[in-house]
Amino acid sequence: METGMKGHSPDRRGVRRMDAFEEHRIESACVRPGHRARVIDVSAGGALIETNHRLLPGSEVELDVEKGTDRARVRGRVVRCSVVRIRPTWVCYRGAIAFDRHLPWFVDERGEVTTPRVI
Repeated sequence: METGMKGHSPDRRGVRRMDAFEEHRIESACVRPGHRARVIDVSAGGALIETNHRLLPGSEVELDVEKGTDRARVRGRVVRCSVVRIRPTWVCYRGAIAFDRHLPWFVDERGEVTTPRVI
């Protein structure tokens, strides 16, 4: 198997992830039932988030996201999770979620995945 960088697996994603707010415009995210999260990057099929809530790999979660006045809720499965920061009073986890269905903002009327244009 060929790898891009030494020790790293090749990128198997079928859809480009958007890591800049100017691309995805997601203002807030929450892992139900109310654990705030920050979107690191997102695509139609998944998201990488940071939260103070521990995410268990293999577990099902619901992610509520807001983009202006639009809201969406997507179910998904936690693919991986790791600790990224530890402070005396909290721990920050970074978790990857694979969605069960595409995030509607990144799908056109035919159901095909699109990439939003930066305005």
